[in-house]
Amino acid sequence: MVGLQWGDEGKGKVVDLLTRVHDVVVRYNGGANAGHTVVIGDERYALHLLPSGVLWPDKQCVIGNGTVVDPVVLLDEIAGLEQRDIQVSNRLLLSDRAHVVMPYHREHDAALEKRLAKAAEGTDGDRSIGTTRRGIGPAYADKVHRSTAIRVGDLFHPDPLRAKLRVICAIRSAELAALGVDAPPLDAERLADQYIEIGSQIEPLVTDTVYYLHDCLKEGRPILFEGANACLLDIDHGTYPYVTSSNCSTLGISPGTGVLGRHVNRVVGIMKAYTTRVGAGPFPTEQNNDIGQEIRDRGNEYGTTTGRPRRCGWLDLVAVRYSAMICGATSLSCMLLDVLSGMDELRLCVGYRLPDGSVTDRFPPDATRLEQVEPVYETLSGWSEDIRHVERRSSLPPAARQYIDRIESFVGVPVDLISVGPERSQTLVTDEMADIRPAAV
Repeated sequence: MVGLQWGDEGKGKVVDLLTRVHDVVVRYNGGANAGHTVVIGDERYALHLLPSGVLWPDKQCVIGNGTVVDPVVLLDEIAGLEQRDIQVSNRLLLSDRAHVVMPYHREHDAALEKRLAKAAEGTDGDRSIGTTRRGIGPAYADKVHRSTAIRVGDLFHPDPLRAKLRVICAIRSAELAALGVDAPPLDAERLADQYIEIGSQIEPLVTDTVYYLHDCLKEGRPILFEGANACLLDIDHGTYPYVTSSNCSTLGISPGTGVLGRHVNRVVGIMKAYTTRVGAGPFPTEQNNDIGQEIRDRGNEYGTTTGRPRRCGWLDLVAVRYSAMICGATSLSCMLLDVLSGMDELRLCVGYRLPDGSVTDRFPPDATRLEQVEPVYETLSGWSEDIRHVERRSSLPPAARQYIDRIESFVGVPVDLISVGPERSQTLVTDEMADIRPAAV
């Protein structure tokens, strides 16, 4: 399961549905910068590090080695769910190879964004990326630097951890001062005490998840891989440099879990019926006008993790087709179709006009090139009917069916799931995915 746009597509709901027919749900990338929302009846759950399948009481959840984990956030998230009578600790495994997001990563993230924004004053624009300031990028950077990284398994070896933190804190203190952070030098001994204690709290969850997942494969247990963020934010294949710091397309599954791609036989690509983006970066179909505000208000488009208002615009089919290609999508899930009800007409981007006047239907995954394109639209009629109580695709208004049909024909992948409301039961599922159909549908 993977997002095909710039995130916030409604992945949490689809993972929750798919979990029904899987034994194990695995997060393979990202960190607490993700925000997956699941609505069950009157209850609303916002998940950041935990796989969305955790809301099913009989499912095993795994946080793989490709994630970066803020253990304070993880413990808080577990405690919050257990206060709501959802037991987590006995069903969660955490990779000993996952990298740890430390407090200085968050400080560095915020300071660098501030410095980049300030450096642009009097120039041609803000150079900040628009991160969530959760320390995700700096943690992944340390992973690549190697000598300044801390992995979950390191928290269980006090003396080596202390020695490593003494070196890291000296380096990080100098870097933070250079970025203009007015604060005392980092206290390595205090951090070591704090994270040795945190290590003792999470140790029962920690294992070699690579062996665990391969054991599950040998036993024939079905595994669901849950992507965080989305393909257009992929560090290699997204709109660089306005991307996240991990491989959040399906291409991240193998390095993020140790499981080869040949074991993945179905890829569900999640897309909204329109397009949104959070933070900086090019967005060809953005509607920075009354239409965009109407979509934002109808869809409650505010970030699960940050609360930031999302940028909103028409559905970009060029981008969706590109992501479906990269991720090998075998089916599409079209989310939030109900948000478009009541709009007189709808527009679909089916091409880009380039600066030389030519038109292409290929997506350029580069911010400089993408910001130069002009969207080429098709216009379709809207529908006035409330579709939140529709129970099957054939019962949708004709204009809504035409909208879905056009998505399928352009992307070349069937739409097998349509969300017409936030609850599990407000989901239209084709016969091809009948195994995940909610009991209430």
